Amino acid sequence: MHENRETSAAPDAVTGRSGKAFGRTPDMYAAEESDFGVVPMNQPNKSGKPQAEVGEGRPGIKENTAQSSTQPTQSGASVSQGLSGVRQRARERKQEKFTALMHHLTVDLLRESYFALQRKAAPGVDGETWQQYGTGLEDRLAALHSRVHRGAYRAKPSRRVYIPKADGRQRPLGIAALEDKIVQQAVVTILNQIYEVDFKGFSYGFRPGRSPHKALDALYVGLVRSKVNWVLDADIRSFFDRMSHEWTMQFVQHRVADNRILRLIQKWLKAGVLEEGQWKETAMGTPQGAVISPLLANVYLHYVFDLWVEAWRGKVARGQVVVVRYADDLVVGFQNKADAERFLKEFGERLAKFGLEVHPEKTRLLEFGRFAAVDRRKRGEKKPETFTFLGFVHQCGTSPRGLFTVWRQTANKRMVAKLKQIKQTLRGRMHEPLNQTGTWLRFAGLLSVPRCTGKSPRDEHLPASAPAAVAKYASSPQSAAQCRLASHRPAL
Repeated sequence: MHENRETSAAPDAVTGRSGKAFGRTPDMYAAEESDFGVVPMNQPNKSGKPQAEVGEGRPGIKENTAQSSTQPTQSGASVSQGLSGVRQRARERKQEKFTALMHHLTVDLLRESYFALQRKAAPGVDGETWQQYGTGLEDRLAALHSRVHRGAYRAKPSRRVYIPKADGRQRPLGIAALEDKIVQQAVVTILNQIYEVDFKGFSYGFRPGRSPHKALDALYVGLVRSKVNWVLDADIRSFFDRMSHEWTMQFVQHRVADNRILRLIQKWLKAGVLEEGQWKETAMGTPQGAVISPLLANVYLHYVFDLWVEAWRGKVARGQVVVVRYADDLVVGFQNKADAERFLKEFGERLAKFGLEVHPEKTRLLEFGRFAAVDRRKRGEKKPETFTFLGFVHQCGTSPRGLFTVWRQTANKRMVAKLKQIKQTLRGRMHEPLNQTGTWLRFAGLLSVPRCTGKSPRDEHLPASAPAAVAKYASSPQSAAQCRLASHRPAL
């Protein structure tokens, strides 16, 4: 365990020694350790085998010692020299515990965290919106910074709300108070410098520079280019509600030994929720909707699943294994059926050790791959089954050249639900000028709706369609289910 502080030294180009002998103040303009371009690259699924997916990485950034600005994070946002030094140290020393992180939580970082929040988000129990907190922002941030460092900061309970799911059920969310969001965002920024180096390449959920589309692309590459004959479509039942607080803290302490950061995390886990005016204790789980929750979930599954599955496919599996995980939703491809059946059994046992379980209704093992259709036809069975991952139905297909491919189209429930939402919004905007409605459809409404891609292996989006056409098909769930909206092209 070491104190992690960045030190300045001007190395000699030949010997690597400090330039002390060559001038009175040679270290004055020394490049910090954080000046070097550090870009995490995702590793392929299995070394020594055909690569199932190669992660999204960027080429190394040339060092520029003439300036002190540091390299951006994966999301493109710049970080301070100190935080870049934390990332560099985490990359070099995989087993090191960081004991001095709190000093990185500065007023500047709190300000950046404030502007990184969603400006139209619903308020928490404090009833304060993003715009209201902006009045006298600098004084408020300075006071918040002082309370956090003095230990006087107290986390408020999350406000419990429910949102409808596509299957008609209700999803519970916890909306944190605005100051809690700011501090959580700052802590996430600090901890990301450590965990973005540790996380595996097949983990895509809620990470900087990653998205569901990249997870879908990685899955497509793995299914098409690897020897996959069986697919396990797995889901962890109520994962966010069943996360053990004790295991969460133990996992975080593998890399973080700053007691002040650990106390902040414990405060957020124990803050509870406020539902209909009644405070309820949260003995386990983390509120969905809290800024810190996605990072804690990824840390939890990194130790429960990612490290375990990486060791499992290297030591136990006899054939190729492809893994893509997005939060608690994951897909594992196998070359051999025996590996798939054994993995499913041992995966359930692994989750049980940490108070989790697979969702029996959402977890399926199915025959899927380049030989699935032919093998099933020989046995007199129907065509291969399909599975849904991240809102898209995946099915075996054939390219125009006769090669195996994966067809992907938007799930019917998702498309119908989105079109109903668009229809309701259009009714509320029916008296607005047409050009404003078209702008909303293009930038606020439809760019976030993946359309039916039919037999295309790539992911696409709905075009900016005419408002009348969208309203027409939004009123017809049957047409939406058949994905006919994709036939409407913009007349611009």
